Amino acid sequence: MSEPISALPAIRLKTDRAPGHPWVWSAQLHKPESRLPPGSVVDVVDAKGRFAGRGFWNGHARIALRLLTGNPAETIDANWIAARIARAVRLRRELLQLDKSTDAWRVVHSEGDGLSGLIVDRYADILVVEYFAAGMWKFREAIHTALAAEFPGARLYWFAESHVQKQESFDCRAAEVPATVEVHEYGLRFHAAPGSGHKTGFFADQRDNRRRFAELARGRRVLDLCCNAGGFAVHAMAAGAREAVGVDMDAGILEIARANAAANKLVVDFQQADIFDWLRAAVTRGEKYDAVILDPAKLTRDRSKVFDALKKYFAMNRLALEVIPPGGLLLTCSCTGLVSEADFLEMLRRVALNAGREIQILEVRGAGADHPVRTDVPESRYLKAVFCRVE
Repeated sequence: MSEPISALPAIRLKTDRAPGHPWVWSAQLHKPESRLPPGSVVDVVDAKGRFAGRGFWNGHARIALRLLTGNPAETIDANWIAARIARAVRLRRELLQLDKSTDAWRVVHSEGDGLSGLIVDRYADILVVEYFAAGMWKFREAIHTALAAEFPGARLYWFAESHVQKQESFDCRAAEVPATVEVHEYGLRFHAAPGSGHKTGFFADQRDNRRRFAELARGRRVLDLCCNAGGFAVHAMAAGAREAVGVDMDAGILEIARANAAANKLVVDFQQADIFDWLRAAVTRGEKYDAVILDPAKLTRDRSKVFDALKKYFAMNRLALEVIPPGGLLLTCSCTGLVSEADFLEMLRRVALNAGREIQILEVRGAGADHPVRTDVPESRYLKAVFCRVE
């Protein structure tokens, strides 16, 4: 057996190959002889005792190990956290230059920025910090200090979903919910409400897709299904769409959507309804919309229910085609990370076949560049946005 790499506890892999992914499941390793608290920083060695990485251990969690570095010279401490956060901010500010177009952007995208278990979003002067791992929660003071250094004067709101706290065995008491804040995107004004129960009321990941759809929808009659806070409809009307209707089940989020339209001096008809009921009624009335967005919320977190999710995507896309005339546009989206791009496109192929319509895929896009995807974590490319022309 090799000499210890450091004074940290060592977790031994069952194979002599590196994991190839920052997530390591319990079946891939030998449990430590002594109990380690959830979120402990550990060294990882292969079956021959060679250093394989360093990261967070959690014997209670689905992901037993979250690898953070493969460099034995790197110490996982407050300075390391601060350096990773600074690197993430430089990417957004210096390379992507996001401040020129928006004050709502993702600051840290978990594995995409080498900070597994941490997501940070900026909404004007509010930073929303979401914890997914006990290890990151243990470093919360370092994280908050580093964020305050990068965004002087910013207000912090932090939270963790209850199912995450249960899985990861940590207790996150959320900060006081901040007041609704106004954010800006390509010259338009929107309301963001972190902690309101509607996520934030504003999803920055669709920023560039909203703008692209608006360019294509000029002069067209727009239908925004599962419209949430109305971002697509507002962008489309600002860019010269003829009219826009938004449909969502959530009465609370539609109030935010109406406020967004009013803030930009635009008229959008937002209606509360189940999209299936609404579409069937629209088909009965013979209504047609020549630019349709379909952007439902995540349909499942359970790998065993992916087939059911695809059936639901099929049903809603199939029904949406009934209100799109020949030559119309369809932007259909999925933010269900477990549904692959290949499976989503196969679903669309079956929709076209079933409807007897030709669907031309113009482009397939994802989240903005502030949601980077590491090559060894393809599942973090969760958003699929497929721009189509329907004949």
